[in-house]
Amino acid sequence: MNDIDLAACVRSALDAYFKDLDGEQPHAVYDMLLNCVEKPMLKYVLDHAGGNQSKAADILGLNRNTLRKKLKQHNLQ
Repeated sequence: MNDIDLAACVRSALDAYFKDLDGEQPHAVYDMLLNCVEKPMLKYVLDHAGGNQSKAADILGLNRNTLRKKLKQHNLQ
Protein backbone atom coordinates (compact mmCIF):
# COMPACT_ATOMS: atom_id res chain seq x y z
CA MET A 1 0.00 0.00 0.00
CA ASN A 2 1.31 3.42 -0.87
CA ASP A 3 0.40 6.94 0.24
CA ILE A 4 -2.23 7.27 -2.48
CA ASP A 5 -3.96 4.05 -1.37
CA LEU A 6 -3.99 5.17 2.24
CA ALA A 7 -5.33 8.59 1.29
CA ALA A 8 -8.06 6.91 -0.80
CA CYS A 9 -9.03 4.74 2.19
CA VAL A 10 -9.27 7.79 4.44
CA ARG A 11 -11.32 9.67 1.86
CA SER A 12 -13.65 6.69 1.43
CA ALA A 13 -14.12 6.37 5.19
CA LEU A 14 -14.85 10.08 5.49
CA ASP A 15 -17.32 9.89 2.59
CA ALA A 16 -19.16 7.11 4.43
CA TYR A 17 -19.01 9.00 7.75
CA PHE A 18 -20.54 12.17 6.29
CA LYS A 19 -23.15 10.16 4.39
CA ASP A 20 -24.12 8.31 7.58
CA LEU A 21 -24.63 11.61 9.41
CA ASP A 22 -27.84 11.98 7.41
CA GLY A 23 -28.01 15.74 7.89
CA GLU A 24 -26.62 15.86 11.44
CA GLN A 25 -23.75 18.26 12.05
CA PRO A 26 -20.30 16.66 12.21
CA HIS A 27 -18.28 17.24 15.37
CA ALA A 28 -14.59 16.83 16.21
CA VAL A 29 -13.78 15.05 12.95
CA TYR A 30 -10.06 15.78 13.30
CA ASP A 31 -9.77 14.09 16.71
CA MET A 32 -12.03 11.23 15.63
CA LEU A 33 -9.90 10.47 12.57
CA LEU A 34 -6.60 10.73 14.43
CA ASN A 35 -7.84 8.40 17.16
CA CYS A 36 -9.06 5.88 14.60
CA VAL A 37 -5.70 5.84 12.83
CA GLU A 38 -3.22 6.48 15.63
CA LYS A 39 -4.05 3.59 17.97
CA PRO A 40 -3.77 0.76 15.43
CA MET A 41 -0.66 2.39 13.93
CA LEU A 42 1.04 2.61 17.32
CA LYS A 43 0.12 -0.99 18.15
CA TYR A 44 1.34 -2.28 14.80
CA VAL A 45 4.67 -0.45 14.93
CA LEU A 46 5.26 -1.42 18.57
CA ASP A 47 4.57 -5.07 17.70
CA HIS A 48 6.86 -4.76 14.65
CA ALA A 49 9.59 -3.41 16.96
CA GLY A 50 9.18 -6.40 19.26
CA GLY A 51 7.83 -4.20 22.05
CA ASN A 52 10.97 -2.05 22.04
CA GLN A 53 9.67 1.49 22.58
CA SER A 54 12.92 3.16 21.54
CA LYS A 55 12.94 1.28 18.24
CA ALA A 56 9.22 1.98 17.71
CA ALA A 57 9.76 5.68 18.41
CA ASP A 58 12.58 5.74 15.88
CA ILE A 59 10.42 4.01 13.24
CA LEU A 60 7.62 6.51 13.87
CA GLY A 61 9.95 9.51 13.94
CA LEU A 62 8.86 10.37 17.47
CA ASN A 63 10.68 11.12 20.66
CA ARG A 64 10.47 8.12 23.01
CA ASN A 65 8.71 10.19 25.67
CA THR A 66 6.12 11.32 23.11
CA LEU A 67 5.54 7.70 22.14
CA ARG A 68 5.10 6.71 25.79
CA LYS A 69 2.55 9.51 26.25
CA LYS A 70 0.61 8.38 23.18
CA LEU A 71 0.71 4.73 24.28
CA LYS A 72 -0.72 5.77 27.63
CA GLN A 73 -3.45 7.87 25.96
CA HIS A 74 -4.54 4.82 23.95
CA ASN A 75 -4.18 2.35 26.84
CA LEU A 76 -1.45 0.45 25.01
CA GLN A 77 1.09 0.53 27.82
